[in-house]
Amino acid sequence: MDNLTICFLVGVLFLLILASSVVRCLRRYEDYGVDPAILSSFRTRIRAWWILFGSIACVFMLGSFATVLLFFVISVSVLREYITLTPKSPVDHQTLFWIYVFLTPLQFVLIGINPAWFMSFTGISPYQLFSVLLPGYVFLVLPGFMAVSGDPKRFLERTAKLQLGLMVCVYSLSYVPAILTMDVSTVSGDSLIELPSEAVTTLMLPDYFPSADSVNFRLLFFFVVVVQFGDVFQYLWSQVPVRHVVAPRINSNRTWEGVFLGVISSGLLGVAIWYFTPFSQWWHAGLIAMIVSFIGFCGSMTMSAIKRDRGVSGYGTLIQGHNGMLDRIDSLCFAAPVFYHLTWLFIKA
Repeated sequence: MDNLTICFLVGVLFLLILASSVVRCLRRYEDYGVDPAILSSFRTRIRAWWILFGSIACVFMLGSFATVLLFFVISVSVLREYITLTPKSPVDHQTLFWIYVFLTPLQFVLIGINPAWFMSFTGISPYQLFSVLLPGYVFLVLPGFMAVSGDPKRFLERTAKLQLGLMVCVYSLSYVPAILTMDVSTVSGDSLIELPSEAVTTLMLPDYFPSADSVNFRLLFFFVVVVQFGDVFQYLWSQVPVRHVVAPRINSNRTWEGVFLGVISSGLLGVAIWYFTPFSQWWHAGLIAMIVSFIGFCGSMTMSAIKRDRGVSGYGTLIQGHNGMLDRIDSLCFAAPVFYHLTWLFIKA
């Protein structure tokens, strides 16, 4: 890690310590009008942040392969939480078996493999496969595979459930470690999905897994920080006296005031930490931060609607003191593909 990356990590660590200290101090004043429900929500969020940020920082020191492996484990865990709450038939177990042991690992292998090494043997970029593997080919084959099982009961509902689970918990989440494989330092006018031809000829047998640069790590951390803090900004601003709840039957804690002011706050945060990113203009970081914050809001509302449909309050208890892992990273899952492609767009421009 270079000095800039270390400074970024120290800054995030300082924010986590400050947030933990503020919550601890406010707990002493619950008798003076401080809402204990809000403090409890923040306490669980901060605990989840410590786990998430600490895990990413630790595995990155081991290399990009370890980072991809971490998100593969997270993907399997949140997919299990999702599948547990949604309707399924006993004949779907065979389909789930192939999803867990083949499709999900394959998606992350294509994410973590060295593009130059892969292109030297196949002539195509891994991006051309992992970007269309699930939403393109698997989504066409999956209904047919489930149909031959012979159970037509709630077939459409079961198929749609598995497709949404794969899209959110596997495909979208895989774009988070994919940030480490982006060539953010040398992209100019080249194709977004192909390396220059000379890269294939000069690198005969490169490593199987690429070594991510510090700038990629800072970009990944920038994304996680913006989305996670954007979620908190929206929750905080939703407590203002003037309240227009977005969807009371889905999530009574989200208001239009909170969404608007939370998105603006996320944009200001993106501008504040723009120096640590590869974006050439400060407004690039601010605009992307605002967009992914809003997409994260859409993800939170979507997963909340699923919970209300199933009559539960959370997806699990993997994180002590909170409902589940998917409850904490639903915003990341929805925002990751958007952030990935917007980053390509702005850097290329």
